[in-house]
Amino acid sequence: ASTNQRDPIMTNLPRATLGHIGIYVIDFDPMVDFYTGVLGFRVSDAAKRPDGSQLAFMSNDPNAHHTLVLFSGRVPDSPSNINQLSLHVDTLDDVRRYWEVAKNEPRISGIRTTSHGNAWSVYFQDPEDNRIEFYTDTPWHVPQPCGMLIDLSKSNTELIAETEAQVRALDGFKSFKDFRVENAKNMGVTDFRLTF
Repeated sequence: ASTNQRDPIMTNLPRATLGHIGIYVIDFDPMVDFYTGVLGFRVSDAAKRPDGSQLAFMSNDPNAHHTLVLFSGRVPDSPSNINQLSLHVDTLDDVRRYWEVAKNEPRISGIRTTSHGNAWSVYFQDPEDNRIEFYTDTPWHVPQPCGMLIDLSKSNTELIAETEAQVRALDGFKSFKDFRVENAKNMGVTDFRLTF
């Protein structure tokens, strides 16, 4: 992959953010049930096409018609073709809540709790082996990839102190605020406002 991130031809493009993701599923109705009943998404629209394929537009954001779309048509016994679905939550307690949900849901497998230095995360596999991440930001930045196992049964005070001690010892450590300001400058964004 190229490390040149500012191609002169591209510098005048409007800023775009990721709005939603779509995944193909094998068993449509059970997967809709999983994402609504376990992970709290709501179906905003659904349709069956003339060819018999189905789709469900789903959201967990009242300002967005859909943030996830499930499509029927994945071939049975085929591997997942996504790396992961990463969902941002507001707090470490929110990450812990999804970890508790995952531990108590028999359709979920592969639970892993991780500090990336710049985020605390819980990962798991959905019923069709798609990896899901729920994460929240830490106040720090360290170069990625970085992954350290964490114990979400510890208190927030313990996890914050533990993570800070680990990341301060790593090369490239800085505050997330400094990283964001630097990142905005590198992107040529002049109307950047910190959101925390």
